[in-house]
Amino acid sequence: MKVYGITNCNTVKKALDWLKANHVDYEFHDFKKLGVTPEKLKEWDHKAGYEKFMNKQGLTWKQLDPELKESVKTTDDALRLLQQKTSMIKRPVIEDGNFLYFGFDEGVYKNHFSK
Repeated sequence: MKVYGITNCNTVKKALDWLKANHVDYEFHDFKKLGVTPEKLKEWDHKAGYEKFMNKQGLTWKQLDPELKESVKTTDDALRLLQQKTSMIKRPVIEDGNFLYFGFDEGVYKNHFSK
């Protein structure tokens, strides 16, 4: 299982604490240090749609130049922007086999990891 995120994100911290407390092993991928490949973003888009993981509620999106926001008209535009601004990816991203989840929801985690 792989967890993608950034270490200073409170939601990522909550998720990692929950995984540790529930003895779930994972590999952590830090977006800030390691980035994210265009192939990985395309894979997530194919499985879930970029709208599911492009965080337009966060500070990074809100601080973008209005012209840049307006320029996001296609999936390729969105994925290019997400690769450049990884802080706009909803965190954490959990990949566990066919399970792909964006964010932290204790109920979802319990349901998936209690099997």
